[in-house]
Amino acid sequence: MTTFWPWLSLAGLGAFHGFNPAMGWLFAVALGLHRQSRRIVWLSLVPIAIGHAISIATVLAVVVAFGAALDLHSFRLAAALLILGLAAYGALYGHSHRVRVGMRIGMAGLALWSFLMATSHGAGLMLVPAVLSLCLADHSGDLAMASSLPVSLAAVAVHSGAMLAVTAAVALAVFEWLGLAALRSAWINFDRLWTLALGATGIVLLVQ
Repeated sequence: MTTFWPWLSLAGLGAFHGFNPAMGWLFAVALGLHRQSRRIVWLSLVPIAIGHAISIATVLAVVVAFGAALDLHSFRLAAALLILGLAAYGALYGHSHRVRVGMRIGMAGLALWSFLMATSHGAGLMLVPAVLSLCLADHSGDLAMASSLPVSLAAVAVHSGAMLAVTAAVALAVFEWLGLAALRSAWINFDRLWTLALGATGIVLLVQ
C-alpha cells in the first residue's frame, strides 16, 4: 500500500494535466477546426504528449541528480521553496507569459510548444513528492541516482499515459460534439486550480 498511492497520484496528476486546456487539448481542437480535419486533432496529440513527457522527464532527472547529491532534508526544503515560489508568482501575476504560436505550426514546433508550456507551468514539479516517495521506499531512506532513474522513467510513463488519455478524450469531445462556443458557458479557471495544486505540492514536501 505504501507504493500504491504514489502511482495513483502520478496518474491523477496526469489526468489533471490532460484536462488543463493550457497543456494542449485546446490547441489541438483549434488546429483541427482551423484545418477542418479530425485527423489533425489526432496527430496533434502525439507531439503534445511527447513535449509534455520530455519536460516532466527533464525535471525529474534534475530532481534525482540533486536529491542524490544533497542532504534529503535540505533537498526537500529547497524543492518546497522553489515550488511555493512558483505558486506565489502564479497567484500574483498569473500565467500571462504564454508561449505564442500560430495555426501553421508543424508537429515538431507543437512538441516544442508543449515542452515549453509544461516547463513554464512547473508541471514536472508537481510529481516530485510522489516520485520522491517511490525512490525512498525502494532505497530505505537513501536516494540513489542509479536506481532512482528507472523509477522516474516509469513515473513519466504512467503520468504521460494518463495525461494523453484525458487530453485525447477532451479534445475529441470538444471537436466532435461540444465545439469551442460551448466552453464560454462552462469554462473553469485552471490558472487558479494550477496555482493551488502547486502550492499543495510545496506544502506536501514541507511536511513529508
